[in-house]
Amino acid sequence: MFYHLFKYLDEAYNLPGSGVFQYISFRSAAAIIVALLIGIIFGRAIIDFLRRKQIGEEIRDLGLEGQLQKRGTPTMGGVIILLSILVPTLLFGRLDNVYIQLMIVSTLWLGFIGGLDDYIKVFRHHKEGLQGKFKIVGQVGLGLIVGTTMWFSSDIVVREELPQTSVEVVEQSYPVEEATLSQIDNVKTTKTTIPFFKNNELDYSWFTGGNELWAWLLYVLVAILVVTAVSNGANLTDGLDGLVTGVSVPIVVVLGVLAYLSGHIVYADYLNIMYIPDSGELVVFASAMAGALVGFLWYNSFPAQIFMGDTGSLSIGGVIAVFALCIRKELLLPLLCGIFLVESCSVMLQVGYFKYTKRKYGEGRRIFLMSPLHHHYQKKNIFETKIVIRFWIISLLLAAITLVTLKIR
Repeated sequence: MFYHLFKYLDEAYNLPGSGVFQYISFRSAAAIIVALLIGIIFGRAIIDFLRRKQIGEEIRDLGLEGQLQKRGTPTMGGVIILLSILVPTLLFGRLDNVYIQLMIVSTLWLGFIGGLDDYIKVFRHHKEGLQGKFKIVGQVGLGLIVGTTMWFSSDIVVREELPQTSVEVVEQSYPVEEATLSQIDNVKTTKTTIPFFKNNELDYSWFTGGNELWAWLLYVLVAILVVTAVSNGANLTDGLDGLVTGVSVPIVVVLGVLAYLSGHIVYADYLNIMYIPDSGELVVFASAMAGALVGFLWYNSFPAQIFMGDTGSLSIGGVIAVFALCIRKELLLPLLCGIFLVESCSVMLQVGYFKYTKRKYGEGRRIFLMSPLHHHYQKKNIFETKIVIRFWIISLLLAAITLVTLKIR
């Protein structure tokens, strides 16, 4: 909003200082500050409100140390995260930018699904919350929205250097001569980035034999898979105080860096990565999200004064997925979001192995003491804060390795 307001004031009245809002760096810094302030200042008021309304977490007794002490802790704290993301984005983002529009829609969409799940748990006293199939339908719906928008929107393009062509150059009465030029053009494409390869662009049309329609349908399916997988991965990781919040901060920062590089024609050319016009605006959203997560961590760190609930965890994972799709870096997510991946795999392995051994031996057996993986370490009597901090360190390491892929090919 401020971008458009001060752009008008600059053009109409030449207002001193108004031009600073044209810089992504300034608006990103402002977004971080505002998001932090909203999280810390209004977070306290929201926690007090939730306590008065007795909106507390129902804790199942899983035999974990210190678990029952958390009973009654306010939940649905994801509302704080959503407000801290959306308000700075609306204030400092370019609202006519299609990528910003996609991120706002994604945040609201998943926030609604997660909020509905928390509402059923807290107010309807159904411990399972929203049925899994309805969550999946919502996540698939968002994947369809993102995939089809990437397909149909004329504003979502990649700038490519087309093959060299020979053209005639005529200047007044001089003889005709031929010159070789490289044409730069914006194109619709199903290309994405694949890490660790020198020519690091993968076109989904390669799998469909060049058929454009089938390539876009494949892309939509990939978008659905990515949104569903990362959203559920973040949801499963949300089991210890500050775990998913702290793990997500390096992920969001790296995505912001990648968005800035992809949206800057000079850096994109220097690093030999895909140049995506207007994607640099996503840095403002990433900044707001990073600020929102750190602000929420003020109250969510051990011992947590509030839990984010599915309102927060589903939104965090889904937004990360959509962000990666927008900058065509979704194939980096298994590395960047390695914690989410491992947590999800630990659940699938545990459930699959239990069913297999029960069918084969008549008695179910387990790979881990408990899943998701962070509970396995709790069962081994490792203190909660140590598990959380070690997961944060691993997330930082994976974030650093992801950035290194820009040069290691």
